[in-house]
Amino acid sequence: MSGATTSATTQLPTPTQLDNPNTNPLALWYSDGWTVTKRNLIKIKRSPDMIVFAVIQPIMFVLLFSQVYGGAIQVQGTDYTQFLMAGIFAQTVVFGSTFSGSAMAQDLKSGIIDRFRSLPMSSSSVLIGRTNSDLALNTISMAIMMLTGVVVGWRVNSSFLDFLAGVALLLLFSYAFSWVMALLGMSVRSPEVINNASFLILFPLTFISNAFVPLETLPEPLRTFAELNPVSSLVQAARELFGNTGSAPVPDVWTLQHATLTVLIGVVVMLVVFVPLCIRKFASISSR
Repeated sequence: MSGATTSATTQLPTPTQLDNPNTNPLALWYSDGWTVTKRNLIKIKRSPDMIVFAVIQPIMFVLLFSQVYGGAIQVQGTDYTQFLMAGIFAQTVVFGSTFSGSAMAQDLKSGIIDRFRSLPMSSSSVLIGRTNSDLALNTISMAIMMLTGVVVGWRVNSSFLDFLAGVALLLLFSYAFSWVMALLGMSVRSPEVINNASFLILFPLTFISNAFVPLETLPEPLRTFAELNPVSSLVQAARELFGNTGSAPVPDVWTLQHATLTVLIGVVVMLVVFVPLCIRKFASISSR
């Protein structure tokens, strides 16, 4: 009996091992982040309804705009379905980023964060795992949405490398934006509040943009907002990389004339600003 106890005890890391200065901190941080990522991916696997509801709304928008409103909306130089799909893809990844916020709010309420605090792990790994798993969910959603687009007539009219660059840009933006929503999720008092709070951000970003209608059709104040809207740059960049712009003129605004560069700058800014803010916020919550 004592031998079995000794054997089981020797399998656990000792405090000396955990505090070993020779252990690579970067390797430990990566291992912690990957462990939490796997935990979140397993939750998604066990809840397939999460994926179903993540893609139902974008599919409804595709059918609504392409089949119901498509005949009434004219776009210069291209078919409306080709014009629409980049906007739907951008909406999908932006809306999908809200899972980070709602999941963080739910974890705080359920007390799982307190359990993580008791483990010898990096506090930032919880956030890394959360945003990484949402990136995986957005990738699945994007694949389903592209198949839906093909069904309604959407086609890629560019090279394969440009297509991959467009997909990568959309997912990169979604990853950076998930940090924004993670901070929001840690700032609200309950998971029930995060949905209402996030829609106050998401609806203006997605609907006051070039995602569904050409910018020249908007009133002047809304057009000015839309031209500076990062989602408009994301949509424009995706259309260019997928070859869906046709002969439609691009507004003479720097953010749209250099859409891909604008998106990359926006991604860097979001990561530089919101990753430290999220880590600091998480640390303050964990220390309560």
